[in-house]
Amino acid sequence: MIGILLWKEPQGGIRQRQMTLAEQEILHMRFLRVEIVRGPRTVDAALRRRTAAAAKRMRKMGVTRVVLPDGFTYAAQLERHGVQPVSTLALRRRLAADWTRQALARGETPPGRAKIAVSAAQMSGELVRTVTELALRHRYVALDVPYGGEELCRRLRREYGVSLLLGPDKEQLEGADALVLFDPRIDLRQRNPVVLPLYDERAPMMPLSLPPALEERLPEGAGRGQLLSALMEAGVLRPGQVGASRA
Repeated sequence: MIGILLWKEPQGGIRQRQMTLAEQEILHMRFLRVEIVRGPRTVDAALRRRTAAAAKRMRKMGVTRVVLPDGFTYAAQLERHGVQPVSTLALRRRLAADWTRQALARGETPPGRAKIAVSAAQMSGELVRTVTELALRHRYVALDVPYGGEELCRRLRREYGVSLLLGPDKEQLEGADALVLFDPRIDLRQRNPVVLPLYDERAPMMPLSLPPALEERLPEGAGRGQLLSALMEAGVLRPGQVGASRA
């Protein structure tokens, strides 16, 4: 089971527990819902203590991963007791092509003329999917990967009639309108109009959209990227149901 931690407003004049735990179903997936009381006058030290206590309870119940509120600053208290935030890396990479398209649409270069560069340390299914989607939508796509790129180039040309620029140099990477990074590249200036560091969970995520019927069933206050990542990982959400939003 995965945890979901939410802040709860204090109820004036009523004595209440500072932390409560209960099971909750979200789209037919079970979560351990943990609510921690936080008011405008709650001091930081008290929130750290309550978070640490919540981590101990979650760990005792077998929960090792948790969905956190956006802007949560007490992850260290959770990690000390073996509870980690849900990773959003898979979701970021799943939506990389859509995010690239949305980001380019906001710029001055027409998406059809935009130059896109993708860099990765190794081939992977996520990389192949992203490059394929980009190549089908955009005319100029460059792929920087140490090995395995030749086979992908041949397959795209054979099956879809599209071509890639394989092995771009540093100047071409830095001159692209969009730079999609699956792994860090400290040798690049990364001043491109669009830069997507898909390896960095600290980077802000673009808005995510769901069908309205599913949207209304999500709890308020939960970190959207982490919650959707958990639901997609469990198979509750299908990849096509989560998309990049302009909102």
